Amino acid sequence: MVSSFLLVSLNVDAILSEITPHQRKKKLHEMANGGVLGHAYAATLSRMKAEPESRSKLGMEVLMWASHVERPLYIDELCYALGVEAGSIDLNTRNLLAIKTLIQCSLRLVTVEKSSSTVRLVHQTLQEHLSNNPNFFIKPHSMITEACLTYFDFLHVRDLSPTARSVPPTAPLVEYASSHWGSHARRGNTEGVKTLALKLFDGYDKHISSKIVLRGVSSWSQPFDQETPLEDLRGFTAPHSSDAKR
Repeated sequence: MVSSFLLVSLNVDAILSEITPHQRKKKLHEMANGGVLGHAYAATLSRMKAEPESRSKLGMEVLMWASHVERPLYIDELCYALGVEAGSIDLNTRNLLAIKTLIQCSLRLVTVEKSSSTVRLVHQTLQEHLSNNPNFFIKPHSMITEACLTYFDFLHVRDLSPTARSVPPTAPLVEYASSHWGSHARRGNTEGVKTLALKLFDGYDKHISSKIVLRGVSSWSQPFDQETPLEDLRGFTAPHSSDAKR
């Protein structure tokens, strides 16, 4: 009996084995009409839910982040994001898991793009399948926002100087969280999000995330220490950050 994941892999491989974009689209259309790919995804996701609670929860969180982020996360970014615990005052490095474990718990529905070291869903059709089933995740954007804002309040992040010329590798989630938490909050604003946001805004001009937002950094392809005329943070207050990424 062919496993559900193997069926997904075979279908994806069949699509990618076609030479031209037209042939790939035709193959995908044939599979979609037959319902084979959708059924395989559904079966794999059901199997994930049936895993032991800790593995099932982690697998679901991996898929949630991979399918709802504003841009693909780098490996360290995802590992740190999943290591954030609500109510904690700093990151416990013992809570960080290897990317291999994250992929295994997601039943390999996510993969690492070797050329960029980013994590993505195994295929675009999985994104479509999840989008067509919006109730699969409960309040994903508020969960991502709360993780980002909790991370901002960690001691080792608050201790970072807003005038630093680079973000240290010990705080890899800072750039993504700074640049995109507002976008997630607009789609998942809860009382928990509001409480954490107000805590961040208390002395926001002294927080390193304010400098990142001000400079409009959106990826590591734009070096954090690039020269810009926006060096002075005086006058840049919390309300500005809500509009900075619009």
